[in-house]
Amino acid sequence: MNVSAGELRRRAVFLDRDGVLNKAVVKNGKPYPPASLTDLQICADAPQSLADLRRHGFLLIVVTNQPDVARGTQQRETVEEMNRSLGAALPLDDFLVCYHDARDNCDCRKPRPGLLLRAAAELKIDLQHSYMVGDRWRDVDAGHNAGCQTILIDYGYNEQYPERQPAAKVKSLREAADAIIRLASQGTICEPSF
Repeated sequence: MNVSAGELRRRAVFLDRDGVLNKAVVKNGKPYPPASLTDLQICADAPQSLADLRRHGFLLIVVTNQPDVARGTQQRETVEEMNRSLGAALPLDDFLVCYHDARDNCDCRKPRPGLLLRAAAELKIDLQHSYMVGDRWRDVDAGHNAGCQTILIDYGYNEQYPERQPAAKVKSLREAADAIIRLASQGTICEPSF
């Protein structure tokens, strides 16, 4: 991506959807997306946490894997309906969705950084001064792979931890927002690894 010296670059917070903005459905220690709009429950701390991040000048962009569409266990229309509902209730700037499964070998399925890189190119985002917030190792690795700082909301899921450590490990989106605001005020940046 070529950026002229005088071009303004924006900061963003990339947010996973399920488990970050809305409650994940946890079965046997593993998180799953809600099955329908009626099952969608926005996390109580999401509206104020996002408003605070917006007030500090961050774009708020959802980047989410929704492989159940490729697997045939979820309809794309249902995912889009849930995204519209979240977008109407929360101050979000964009939704980028990977509908593929791992076997599709796409560049947009986290932990690959394709969704973040696409947003950066389209919206002139400075990835080194941006953050990825997620509740799973794929989110943390995607953020690192794009050159962002990363925040893990650690719910103690029964799955592997990130290959690389996040800048902060927290228990909620509220704590994640506070960590981002603190790190941004310190001028902490990440070196890209892509």
